[in-house]
Amino acid sequence: MNENAPTHKSSHKVKTHTPVSGYHIEDLRTYPTEKLLEIANKLKVENPQEFKRQDLMFEILKTQVTQGGYILFTGILEIMPDGYGFLRGFDGSFSDGHNDTYVSPSQIRRFALRNGDIVTGQVRSPKDQEKYYALLKVEAINYSPSDEIRNRPLFDNLTPLFPDEQIKLEYESTKVTGRMLDLFSPVGKGQRALIVAPPRTGKTELMKELAQGITSNHPEVELIILLVDERPEEVTDMQRSVKGQVFSSTFDLPANNHIRIAELVLERAKRRVEMGKDVVVLLDSITRLARAYNAVTPSSGKVLSGGVDANALHRPKRFFGAARNIEEGGSLTIIATALIETGSRMDEVIFEEFKGTGNSEIVLARNIADRRIYPAFDILKSGTRKDNILLGKDRLTKVWVLRNVMQQMDDIEALSFVYSKMQQTKDNEEFLNLMNEK
Repeated sequence: MNENAPTHKSSHKVKTHTPVSGYHIEDLRTYPTEKLLEIANKLKVENPQEFKRQDLMFEILKTQVTQGGYILFTGILEIMPDGYGFLRGFDGSFSDGHNDTYVSPSQIRRFALRNGDIVTGQVRSPKDQEKYYALLKVEAINYSPSDEIRNRPLFDNLTPLFPDEQIKLEYESTKVTGRMLDLFSPVGKGQRALIVAPPRTGKTELMKELAQGITSNHPEVELIILLVDERPEEVTDMQRSVKGQVFSSTFDLPANNHIRIAELVLERAKRRVEMGKDVVVLLDSITRLARAYNAVTPSSGKVLSGGVDANALHRPKRFFGAARNIEEGGSLTIIATALIETGSRMDEVIFEEFKGTGNSEIVLARNIADRRIYPAFDILKSGTRKDNILLGKDRLTKVWVLRNVMQQMDDIEALSFVYSKMQQTKDNEEFLNLMNEK
């Protein structure tokens, strides 16, 4: 998650007093930082000077509500088919339980709430036979006053464009992965990219490199990592390696859970884009997500090769197709891994179905990985549509000259050539100048 977005965890231990009437988020947003610090000191907030401005506002709200016997809780809204909803905690799995907060249908209608909204509000404990905590008062929606989001646009009504602003992935001279991608398969805001990966070619490490590059160069971007049908230890490793918010559904959970987590993450991302934010979702993998949809889709009687139902791939395609650059502001970038050479005919069919849907491909090669060369990046097969928009005329010309030279080499020679030259230079600008001299 973006560092500027506050996170709130609650034990839901509350007393039953009258709700507090004091400062509201609408008031706090208009105050200068000095005034916020004064209020925080008055409420005895611990070390208020250490909070960022937005975090400080929420700390003030939380403190004043807690002092009144209630608690301020923030969660992600999941709306049920019957019209009511629950606020799920930020535990990375959206697991349902008695710590969830019930949101009534009337509140959902009143505030025009949508699936994936991040709702902050006063919460009370269960009464009598009630099972769940209940939302009493909405303080903020997506970290903004409720009035500001009432007239927000619907994601599907926004105008999609080609990506026109590059996401810079180069962040250290010694980390050549991001540098290579910036030149040979650039990623822009709103990109729909596939990482085509055989087993054991380093796709997980590549995802970490992407995450590091994004968080280092683009603090304005909200980064989400979604791991579907993954090993639990891989989830822990990813959580400890990257700064973004990691959501997961491990392989020991049913296919329905994979789908639920994935769709809620997508809805959350859409809500942020509707407010003009730039969001990047790293998905590992679109293949396993498609398998999950295939497992739960009722049989249509039309079965493709590999046992894939003809109707099963519509929803994962809709997930991947949500990536777009928005003319009205904001963008949703989805970079998803697609598994190949697994020995499964189903995986091959899924890859073929998604092959033409992206506008960028990052291809990893088994023969390169076997030589212990990482990243096992097949430069000759990787590329981005409309990369001229992202690279600019001057840099594009230099890259194409370099590509023409590498066409005379095989994939291993091409990668080794670029890798060795990049290690001799501190950044891509110096690398291109070196190539231009030759």
